[in-house]
Amino acid sequence: QVQLVESGGGLVQAGASLRLSCAASGRTSSINVMGWFRQPPGKEREFVAAITWSGGNTYYTDSVKGRFTASRDNAKNTVYLQMNSLKPEDTAVYYCVARSGSLLRTRVNEYPYWGQGTQVTVSS
Repeated sequence: QVQLVESGGGLVQAGASLRLSCAASGRTSSINVMGWFRQPPGKEREFVAAITWSGGNTYYTDSVKGRFTASRDNAKNTVYLQMNSLKPEDTAVYYCVARSGSLLRTRVNEYPYWGQGTQVTVSS
């Protein structure tokens, strides 16, 4: 099993930055891809970003390209999501995810491991 713990959420004004962290524990050797989903109020969960554990390849949903950056620290088994130029529509609960497969996937059911979520609120 893999356990994921997110941190770094909060309340910020539009245009500000936040950095989310996600620490993985347990069978981390089985992880090849980690990523982030979010669930805005009253909406379904949606893909945000993913990063490969070995090569650091990344993929982003269009709405965050150029503003969000995913990175990883293999030594700490931690991934990060640097979020710049935040907008009110970025308000959501952000979830860290992980999968054993090596491809960067974007569907909820392709990630078996999920963190508990961290709230990000962006005020206008």
